[in-house]
Amino acid sequence: MQTSGYLFVLCAAALWALIGPLSKQVIALGVAPLEAAFWRSAIGWCFFAVHALATGAWRLERKDAPAIASFGIIGISTLFGAYILSISMVGAALASVLLYTAPAWVAVLAWLTLGEQMHAHKLIALVMTLAGVACVSLGPAIVSGQGLGAVNLPGILLGLLSGFSYATYYIFGKRYLGRYATPTLFLYALPVGCLGLLPFVTFTPKSGDAWLFLALLAATTTYGAYSVYYAGLRRLSATRTAIVATLEPVLAAGLAYVWWDERFDLMGYAGSALILAAVLCTILGSSRKAGSEAAAG
Repeated sequence: MQTSGYLFVLCAAALWALIGPLSKQVIALGVAPLEAAFWRSAIGWCFFAVHALATGAWRLERKDAPAIASFGIIGISTLFGAYILSISMVGAALASVLLYTAPAWVAVLAWLTLGEQMHAHKLIALVMTLAGVACVSLGPAIVSGQGLGAVNLPGILLGLLSGFSYATYYIFGKRYLGRYATPTLFLYALPVGCLGLLPFVTFTPKSGDAWLFLALLAATTTYGAYSVYYAGLRRLSATRTAIVATLEPVLAAGLAYVWWDERFDLMGYAGSALILAAVLCTILGSSRKAGSEAAAG
């Protein structure tokens, strides 16, 4: 059971790592970033709709509709839009690292909305994350002597926004993923996400290749990734699941290097290591605390 759980989550991390390469390919074929995000949501919804209807997992309690709609705007519109714009501005490798500032946002949001305590290990991890982001995003310009004027600030801010919106998956998941199947949640959240993106999208004629890569983007990084991730979550503890999922930015950076020769300098690699170390510090610190409380009980 645990072996299959690890394989599911590893598969999800690998599928999410394809967001950067596939998005860059779609953009290179003439599709604007926000239109690509729209079609990633819309085509992904088609897969989830078929799944939900085929399994009978389409019922949603009316009282949960506002929360699911909010998730559609924050977790779908904002995440999909901000992340693909960040990729187009700063590259897939840096965008994936900025996305994984999410654990720091989770610590703050859980403290504010769920009443979770801000323990020392969380504060340390938060500082490590911010230091890592500074190294990755500001370090190259400073080291090269170009100054902060060379920093692509909009791209970095959009990457951080994608990390924040990704963190809300934890907050919504805490309340709703235990009550609804994955297809049910995305059956209703994805259309709202599409509507949130719609005012910012300009539709253009697309080639057959563009449609093919859009379909691949939706099938792999939306339907496939979310489906196998939650399949893994049912078989593993949240801690183990989160640890395996942090392989995504490493895989994304590797793919960006292989496909486009995107690479970090020494400061970039140091910053990436700090961010990943902060993620592990947060996860393992929480795990040790839970273990101590269980032993005391």
